[in-house]
Amino acid sequence: MSEKKENLILIVEDEDSIRLTLRDFLKKKGYSCLVASDGVGAIKHLLDNEIDLVITDYRMNVFGGDYWIRFLNTYCSDKKVIITSGFLKPEFAIPFKVIYKPFDYAQIEAVIAAELYP
Repeated sequence: MSEKKENLILIVEDEDSIRLTLRDFLKKKGYSCLVASDGVGAIKHLLDNEIDLVITDYRMNVFGGDYWIRFLNTYCSDKKVIITSGFLKPEFAIPFKVIYKPFDYAQIEAVIAAELYP
């Protein structure tokens, strides 16, 4: 369990209920988490912390969508990234792992473990 605490996860989600519930779930599973409600808040965390994994919504009102994906791909290539979305189509080219909403927390935990502990 202590191995998980060495990794810091950033959750970026504009829906409060999803962001805070996912944070609480992952903390109970032993992960250290930070949260942001948009891409701008996420950039602040990325600059101030050693983030290992970003779990982020695709569509957000402030700095989300294609530009957010392009930003992550260009400036966070050293980070593991998981995109969550209820809006993307499977043929949309995303260079990261995508989990479609609604997702099961056990599913996302399995994806996190696979990304952090291959």
